[in-house]
Amino acid sequence: MVVDDDADLLASTCEWLGATGFEVEGVALGGDALRRLEAAAAAPPEVVVTDIRMPGLDGLAVLKGVRHLDADTPVVLLTGHGDIALAVEAMRAGAHDFLEKPYDADHLVAVLDRAIAQRRLAGEIRTLRLRVAGGDTLETRLIGNDPAMGELRRRVARLADVDADVLIVGETGTGKEVVARALHDYGRRSESPFVAINCAAVPETIFESEVFGHERGAFTGALSRRVGKIEHADGGTVFLDEIESMPLALQGKILRLLQERQVEPLGGNRLRPVDVRFIAATKTDLKRAAAGGSFRSDLYYRLSTVELHLAPLRQRRQDIPLLFDHFVEAAAARHGVAVPKVSPATVAALQTAAWPGNVRELKAEAERHVLGYPQVAPPPGGDDGSLPARLAAYEAQLIREALAQAGGSVAEAAAALGIPRRTLAEKMARHGLRRDRQSA
Repeated sequence: MVVDDDADLLASTCEWLGATGFEVEGVALGGDALRRLEAAAAAPPEVVVTDIRMPGLDGLAVLKGVRHLDADTPVVLLTGHGDIALAVEAMRAGAHDFLEKPYDADHLVAVLDRAIAQRRLAGEIRTLRLRVAGGDTLETRLIGNDPAMGELRRRVARLADVDADVLIVGETGTGKEVVARALHDYGRRSESPFVAINCAAVPETIFESEVFGHERGAFTGALSRRVGKIEHADGGTVFLDEIESMPLALQGKILRLLQERQVEPLGGNRLRPVDVRFIAATKTDLKRAAAGGSFRSDLYYRLSTVELHLAPLRQRRQDIPLLFDHFVEAAAARHGVAVPKVSPATVAALQTAAWPGNVRELKAEAERHVLGYPQVAPPPGGDDGSLPARLAAYEAQLIREALAQAGGSVAEAAAALGIPRRTLAEKMARHGLRRDRQSA
């Protein structure tokens, strides 16, 4: 909705915005605009553009009225020369942005695009909060609007009640155990144990005892029978995390277990049947590992009845603001502090960061944000979420990555980036970046 008492300017603004793809409603008076907004409460416009100086209700009154009807609707103010003080007052009252007349039409479109994107994000966050308040759902476990996440939720929902073994493939920190728990919790085995075994953390010398159990006297110190993790999980789910780290000698025992669904405790001579579903997770290509001889090919084919591939965070950057807001809310509640504001420039910096640790790293950054010690921050002065601020944040992130790969060497980083060392040093100073003190 565009509100302006200047008929010619209103007509030209509506015509331009319509030509660029917006559905536009033009209104000449502030009072009429609020009445129309109230009547359209079920389907309000996504953004309101209003002149400040108008007869009757001025732009500030329109702003207050819009925020009373729907606090999430962004309002962009058009100001004449000399109205800057009013514009500052309006920004304090909750205006999204203001443009001074005569404004650049393309800049107005960019401002509106950004305003609508933020409104839609606010709607997604509100929906997520309602889902959380309404109970535990797949949407609150596997958060994201990226098409890959939608497909993952659909596959998890289909597989939850199926007893087929599943192999989850994804980089470190992509949420493989979260997916495994969802498969367990939303299926018929949810009332039975979910037992996670980190194959990289259990020493080979005690692996059999931990996983299969042992009988009394099986070895020195075995004073009583011990039920292993597999038998403990009877009726439920066993999650074999980092399966690629399992020694070859133990892979054969796991293969036999998968085929026969029976365990033989260490020191025993009687097989015990178990009703267990197996979910394995890996951060490597097991098929390639099998071809290279570091992983049993027969175990790979047995595990990979169904494969779920998790996309790294860098491939679904549109989900970063939603995930970050969720983690910030959770961290604030955990620490008993107020939820801190996340500025548009911070969101821009988050969306351009590399995130090698994926969602786990983003969650840790949200924790630091709540505690007041963020590592990912917008460049100095870049707090408006504009294109220059986003480009500056992206440039700063590229420099950070180059410095990290060069071990802190400015000369090597400059060579990798294809710019003179002096230029890189100037950019580092502008972005407030430092090289590693331990590096040359």
